[in-house]
Amino acid sequence: MPMTSAAPAPFTADDYRARMARAAESAADAGLAGVLVAPGPDLVYLTGYQPTAITERLTVLVLAAGQEPVLVVPKLEAPDAEHAAGAAALTLRDWTDGTDPYGVAAPLLDVDGRFGVSDNAWAMHLLGLQQKLPGTSYVALTQALPMLRAVKDAHELARLEAAGAAADEAYGEILKVRFAGRRETDVAADLAALLLRFGHSQVDFTVVGSGPNGANPHHEAGERTIERGDMVVLDFGGLKHGYGSDTTRTVHVGEPGTEEQRVHDVVREAQRAGCEAVKPGVACQDVDRAARAVIEEAGYGEYFIHRTGHGIGVTTHEPPYMIEGEEQPLVPGMCFSVEPGIYLPGRFGVRIEDIVTVTEDGGRSFNNTAREMAVVE
Repeated sequence: MPMTSAAPAPFTADDYRARMARAAESAADAGLAGVLVAPGPDLVYLTGYQPTAITERLTVLVLAAGQEPVLVVPKLEAPDAEHAAGAAALTLRDWTDGTDPYGVAAPLLDVDGRFGVSDNAWAMHLLGLQQKLPGTSYVALTQALPMLRAVKDAHELARLEAAGAAADEAYGEILKVRFAGRRETDVAADLAALLLRFGHSQVDFTVVGSGPNGANPHHEAGERTIERGDMVVLDFGGLKHGYGSDTTRTVHVGEPGTEEQRVHDVVREAQRAGCEAVKPGVACQDVDRAARAVIEEAGYGEYFIHRTGHGIGVTTHEPPYMIEGEEQPLVPGMCFSVEPGIYLPGRFGVRIEDIVTVTEDGGRSFNNTAREMAVVE
């Protein structure tokens, strides 16, 4: 049966007002004239508005310190925008087909300003604005304000915790299905159905990498038939209540061999070390270093071929990143994955992943299923 936990209270106009004000202030602190936000995760986070279809028509939120937030939208989409949860916290300005949308947006911008722009903005829209305002310049928000969505409040943390618990429920159920003799796509379909059953509104990925396919960290489930003796990497997640889940466990079909068990034990210890490194003030790269040191000491360093983690929130991948060179200190409320792995080409792979949040004195996992290698049939 589906989980029956009550849905969290919706975000209010005041929540979105505070987010937009914080974004405008952060932009000013970074030396920017403001922020331009196109349809996508940033717009949903800041306003609660998600157009039913993203088209070539200009939609842009303009934020600047000391200026009321303004959302420029096509007239035919204005009624939907007016019903967004954050609409009361901003001003709508619409434009009609056949008129110049950049003529509506340009007066809202400093003519010589440098603006942070959401990463998924269309080039044609930036070029259109630049043609109107040749003195302006632009920088991607991930570069200019990487921590814009990184620190979650209590309501966001509750959503992420619920998403993690639902993913854990899905994992518990997938261990009951048969693996041997079925295709990877069959197990992936089971995982997707379980995520939906336990309350996800959207499934973003269901990686099922069996045998040698597990040595590819982002292997898409394929037509390979899973065999007895296979190691199987299960990496899956999506959105519940608008916030992401992402967890990985590696199982074995039948009893594992000695080396398979050893590799899994090394990854489990590396994942534990990465989680234990999570504390306020610690640099993101130190989480990566803690996990990587265990794998390198065991002699598998060259087979750990990706970063240790990524942030998660209204998307399943976002800043901050747990990777060498990232000196951003951890702050209570940040949420990210800790997911070391070892990938032996042509043979098998192992990855273990939890979503962790930074607390006042350490870290706390939103995934709590057993990390020991499960044996499936």
